[in-house]
Amino acid sequence: MPYLLISTQIRLEVGPTMVGDEHSDPHLMSILGATKRTTLGNNFCEYYVNDAPRVVLDKLESLGYRVVSMTGVGQTLVWCLHRE
Repeated sequence: MPYLLISTQIRLEVGPTMVGDEHSDPHLMSILGATKRTTLGNNFCEYYVNDAPRVVLDKLESLGYRVVSMTGVGQTLVWCLHRE
């Protein structure tokens, strides 16, 4: 899976960080220490870590991922990463 989106709420820039959806690579999620959660009212799961986005970005860089773009969407910060 060469592309990955991570995000966090602006008021939660110290964590937790959303690192994947229910179809994400389970091995990568294990390396990141992510746990799968379903938010009340959603019919899908997401993977979260308690780390700040900066810590997650450092871990992903060591695994060969590079940031392609970053944006703010409402009160959410989103990073798109790619691995060759």
